[in-house]
Amino acid sequence: MTGTRRTVAALFLLPAFVLLGALVVYPIGYSLVRSFYDQSGDGVAGFDNYETLFTDDGIRTALKNNVIWVVFAPTVATALGLVFAVLTERVRWGTAFKLVVFMPMAISMLAAGIIFRLVYDQDPDKGVANAVWVGVHDTFAQSSAFPKAHPGRNSPLTPVKGGGFITETPVRVGDPVALPLVGVAPDLMPDDAKRAVLPAGKPGEVTGSTWQDFTRGKGVGRPGQPDASELGYAGMRIEAVKDGRVVASTTAGADGGFTLPAAADGARLRLPASNFQEAYNGVDWLGPSLVTPAIIGSYIWMWAGFAMVLIAAGLASVPRELMEAARVDGANEWQVFRRITVPLLAPVLAVVAVTLMINVLKVFDLVFIIAPGSSQDDANVLALELYRKGFSEDQPGVASAIAVFLLLLVIPVMWFNVRRLRREVRR
Repeated sequence: MTGTRRTVAALFLLPAFVLLGALVVYPIGYSLVRSFYDQSGDGVAGFDNYETLFTDDGIRTALKNNVIWVVFAPTVATALGLVFAVLTERVRWGTAFKLVVFMPMAISMLAAGIIFRLVYDQDPDKGVANAVWVGVHDTFAQSSAFPKAHPGRNSPLTPVKGGGFITETPVRVGDPVALPLVGVAPDLMPDDAKRAVLPAGKPGEVTGSTWQDFTRGKGVGRPGQPDASELGYAGMRIEAVKDGRVVASTTAGADGGFTLPAAADGARLRLPASNFQEAYNGVDWLGPSLVTPAIIGSYIWMWAGFAMVLIAAGLASVPRELMEAARVDGANEWQVFRRITVPLLAPVLAVVAVTLMINVLKVFDLVFIIAPGSSQDDANVLALELYRKGFSEDQPGVASAIAVFLLLLVIPVMWFNVRRLRREVRR
């Protein structure tokens, strides 16, 4: 049509064909051939490597996780992108918000993996996710400050079945009760703790004190008696138990002192197990049960911005007359969104979802970096298993079979995308 000679056209296309053949066609062909050879590469294994895909536990776990990735990651990322695009369309600072949401796309998968490995760290002092989770938990259920506390030598307290400690003998009104404990590091004592004081006896009341009965230095301090440097167990709960029933309870003050009514006369004082519970340490985000959803969350953090930008571009081309006509006819915003906006954006949503599906089928970096060694098997995906079989376990035949299998999984998605694009061109 342009009068260009075929030889000239062929010369212009030759570099592209050479690169395509060297970088795409040859590796695919070689992997296909290599998938029929055994581990040594000298003998033909037939379909044994493909049989391994469905019998090896690691590959089956990877396949199951890939299904989870394909179902949830593109769906959630596309849905968030749609919500962000629609909500930011009418606000003045929408462009700035889109910039912030899209910014993670500028970060490499390696960097994002390192970031989220720290975000999901089990230690609340390091991991942001657990810092927030523990903060919310402790707002409604305060953790104990004395998880390591226990009676020292010659203590009047004995352990109780199920946790906690109780006095060996009943207490009497007017006689001060000493409940010394040890085992709490000085820097872990409550911030409001003050110097321990053993209150004097009062008629008609049971008084006493519970404190950290330990002073640094050999031969320093008096066991069973509060010393100048010893602090009270502020907030320690004390219960008076008589005949297996709690008849009175109280909480120790900042100096460890407490007072119980006359009903506690003849009862035994118990420090319940709730005083000694380990501090809540948050959720094991990278444990076997949550590692895959946690990594999917990091993927969505990166790719929701990509979905938002594409959908926002499609939204800009939607005829406003249709939306205004629907509103004039009495449709509310939800009906306009569901009946007008989403159907008109269907082609764009399909592009985003299909692109993300292809992307998650080959996800490797995030899983390899974020999942710790103890739960990497539970977070395994096909691309990671391909790497492990090919380089760690020296099974190139199985690795090639996984590569071919991944290609077969991608082909239907690509075919759907090509058909949709051709349909759009015809329109």
